[in-house]
Amino acid sequence: MKKKIISAILSSAMVLSLFAGCAVPATAPAPAADSAPAETEEAAPAEEAGDTAEAPAAEGGKVFGYTCMDGTNPFFVALEGSIREVVESHGDTLVSVDPLNDSNTQIDQVEDLISRGIDYMFVNPVDADGIIPALDMLKEAGIPMFGFDTQVGDMSYLVSYAGSDNFNAGYVCGEDLAKKIPEGGDILILDSPTMQSVVDRIEGFEKAIEDSGVKFNVVGRQDAVGNLQVAQEKCTDLLTAHPDVVAIMGGNDPTALGCLAAAEAAGVSPLIYGVDGSPDVKALLKDSALEGTGAQSPMTIGKTIAETAYAWIDGQDVEAFIPIETFLITADNVDEYGTDGWQ
Repeated sequence: MKKKIISAILSSAMVLSLFAGCAVPATAPAPAADSAPAETEEAAPAEEAGDTAEAPAAEGGKVFGYTCMDGTNPFFVALEGSIREVVESHGDTLVSVDPLNDSNTQIDQVEDLISRGIDYMFVNPVDADGIIPALDMLKEAGIPMFGFDTQVGDMSYLVSYAGSDNFNAGYVCGEDLAKKIPEGGDILILDSPTMQSVVDRIEGFEKAIEDSGVKFNVVGRQDAVGNLQVAQEKCTDLLTAHPDVVAIMGGNDPTALGCLAAAEAAGVSPLIYGVDGSPDVKALLKDSALEGTGAQSPMTIGKTIAETAYAWIDGQDVEAFIPIETFLITADNVDEYGTDGWQ
């Protein structure tokens, strides 16, 4: 019965990971290959890519552009919703686009937003350095930029940035692993070298292991941070080659869920860690190989950067870098945070 429940949750999580935008008004469905880039404007129809009409806004209102690496990730669905709430509470408009983890698409979509006459831009890069051409275009157009969740390659482009303490989010996972398996062993890591937030998490995880003095050997590493299905496929390959690993570290929660599906299919149960603190992962902490998640709050990040943007627009001095607290959630403390929403 427990396995059936876990399988049901994983199936639901896969649907959310791949198609979260279909069920949440804040995010549009993924586009067909020959269609315009995914974007959303509440109470307004999607417009064709390359349409140079200005984005609609209330008379005298401001227009904010928004891009994140993957708008179908439930984390970004929640974060975008928080930004949207702040923007619309001021009577302004948020125009969101979704590059679906493609850096070239993200650049094209930002260029299109500029042509529509946006006034300000919220930026989360697919690739920290790959986003620079888009930032150059925004700078040339005189559009102030506000970053969130993942740093860009050159932070001088941004007025302000708000994001989780990603190093600590990984560190608390490595710290927990060392305490629970003091004898050490072989481990797998699923990361994403082009995503600075994930790079920071994995660095924190490995630093915690180093600080613990416990001997863990990384016997397999894959660039697998994307959706649950991609992670499952890549983790399946790693587990086929290394079935006796004692733990797996995923760069985010969809990756951890993919690894859980792969581990269950392989009939193994290494301790699995992720980063996000997503409802799906929290729901499985007591009844599966998922051991912990370095938790962050997408709503706090979104609200913080949106309010910071308005403070700057109003002429206030703002911090260039605003860290958001991260912490570990395991079966021992998950009841404090609940499993029906983000913390």
